[in-house]
Amino acid sequence: MAGNLVQVSRATSTGSSASLKVTGIDSSNAYIILYSVKPVDNDKDLYVRVTTSGTADSDSEYDLTGVFMRADTSFSTSDGHNNDKWYLISAMENDTAKWSNAELWLFNFNESSEYSYITFSTCGWNDTIQSIGDMGGAVHTVAEANDGIELTWESGSNFASGSELVLFKVV
Repeated sequence: MAGNLVQVSRATSTGSSASLKVTGIDSSNAYIILYSVKPVDNDKDLYVRVTTSGTADSDSEYDLTGVFMRADTSFSTSDGHNNDKWYLISAMENDTAKWSNAELWLFNFNESSEYSYITFSTCGWNDTIQSIGDMGGAVHTVAEANDGIELTWESGSNFASGSELVLFKVV
């Protein structure tokens, strides 16, 4: 997919943010989300939801499948159907030098008659100091226009200061 990236929206935590949200999807172009985040608390899973008119959808229409990779053992598959959010990466630690990073490609988000879906590639260090990652795809099975995404941590943990979420449009 050739093209240029234009920044649409950016969210940065000061250490007291329970969520990071970017909106601004307003065309049928492909969009890319990049993030570099970590939780304030140790051993937290990272979740994502689509937004509609700036509000995260909490319905039970999130499906996901992927491959979970760990440095200390073989890979496994991860999947979930009819959940209230997508799971992106597990058991992240809050070590000052270790961040979780990802690239998410967003498709059909501005199409009101289509399902919004993503492909994703994540990497990070979990709470047992293992290099981990996840690659896969996910779909929000509601035919509606979505304008962004929201990240949250398990159990309402805050994002550490400097955690960042950026939305780009491919033009």
